This record gives sequence, C-alpha cells and structure tokens, in this order.
Amino acid sequence: MSTMKSHDVESVARQADFVIGVDLNDVIALEPVEPDLYRANFVYDDEYRLYGGQVAAQALVAGGRTVSDDRLPHSLHGYFLRSGRCDMPTVFEVHRDRDGRNYSARRVVARQDGLAIFTAVMSFATEGAGPDNQVTEAPAVPAPALCEQVPVPRLFAHEWGLLEQPTPDLPFPERFWSRCTSDLGTDPLIHAAAVTYMSDGSSGLGRLHDGSGTTGASLDHAVWFHQPVRADQWLLNIMEPARTAHGRGLYTGSMFTEDGTLGVSLAQQALFRDIGPADTQRA
Repeated sequence: MSTMKSHDVESVARQADFVIGVDLNDVIALEPVEPDLYRANFVYDDEYRLYGGQVAAQALVAGGRTVSDDRLPHSLHGYFLRSGRCDMPTVFEVHRDRDGRNYSARRVVARQDGLAIFTAVMSFATEGAGPDNQVTEAPAVPAPALCEQVPVPRLFAHEWGLLEQPTPDLPFPERFWSRCTSDLGTDPLIHAAAVTYMSDGSSGLGRLHDGSGTTGASLDHAVWFHQPVRADQWLLNIMEPARTAHGRGLYTGSMFTEDGTLGVSLAQQALFRDIGPADTQRA
C-alpha cells in the first residue's frame, strides 16, 4: 500500500497530468528474460516507495504468462517484504508448483538489487460449473456519473468516483467507484492485473484512526476473483475494518460491477500503531 492515499482534490489536480499521461499497459508490461524469469522495466522518479499494487499486478502477469490461456487467475496472496524503489527495474521469478487437470499453482518472487521485495502465491483455473450464490449484496449508492470523479494521486491511469463516507473526514475513502482509464483490450489476465493494481489504492482502516494508532506500510494482501471483470468499467469498492491488534490492522473489501454482481473480494493487513514517519518501513 502506498503511504500517500489522500483523496484531497486539490492535491489530485496538481498531479493530474502526470497520472493521466501514463498507460497502465506500460506499467505492468514485462520483458521475458529467460524461461520463468521476467523484468518490469517501467521506472520513474518519486520520493515515495514503490506502490504495492504495481508490484502485485506485475507478479500476477508474470505468473499468468506461464499457464495456458484457458486458465484465469482466481486468487492471489502476497507479502510485502521490503520497500521497493520506483527508479529501479523489478525482476520476477516464477516457480511452477503444480499444473493439475483444472488448476495451476504458481509462486512468484519479485526482486530489486538481488533482494526479495514481494512474494506471492497465486492460482489459475479453467472455467468450471457449479452453484452460483451471492450472499453479499451491493449497497444502494449513486451511479458513477453522479459522483465526483478524480484521478488518484501517485497512481497511473486510474480514477475514483467518490461516494459519501460513513465517517466524515476519513484519511482515505472506504466507499468509491474505480476504473482504469487505459485501453486494456480483451485479455482477462490484463484486466485481472489492473484490478489487482487498483485493489491496493485505498484502505479500510481509516475509520480506526482515533489518535492512538495510525496505518503504516502494508504487510500482506489477498485478492479473490469470483469471475472475470473488466477493469476499464466502473467497479464499486466497499471496504470494512475488521480488527487491530499487536501493531497490525486488518480490513476486507468487496468490488461490485455496476449491476451489483460481486466480482472481487480482497483483504489486507497493514501496520497499525502509534509511530512516527521514520518507523513506517516494512517489518
């Protein structure tokens, strides 16, 4: 998770040209180096650490490039190990744990300067038949066209439609529409990677900022894809805090399509403690 997740509109406006001018396809593009080894060459100057959603999305693409086209991602579980650098390429090592009849399991290690900054396990599956029951319903909210639409600070080709928050003056939004503004084509893997990129753009822990603790760096992040969704169409994000304890905080999230279908679920754990800016590095 980025350490800068304010949805302050004036701040967004100052960075709009920088954000809108970059195609997300360029951000998540990978160069094959050798079998099961890829390099992300997208670099830029920034005073902040590498955005976690970026490296997670790139890792998903790396893993997805090693499975057959009929196997789509259905889950990713990642751990942020070290702060990444925006001005340095990232190398992704893919380990082929298993290819079964319907499922393929992959482990991906992202490295910079020889050190692991992110690891992930992910699974890909063929389309299967079975009961389709949705228990979690989308809340009634204004349509995206009726919301204030702004590009997201420090992120590329990604915008929010901001909704009224359950708690005033949150440091980052818990209820919002999001979509990618790049032309992503028709590859379901690229859309899943873009969803992964966007899934780390905010937090559900802001409601718990009560003066005794604040959110720090992300520790781990999980995404479940219930069905393929298009990341360039509006997705409703609803995030809920679950628990803080022992210097950590956990929140869960749901991403619904405009017709109310639950397409993606997510969960993230981050540092949550009373610390100063100098102590926000990864554990």
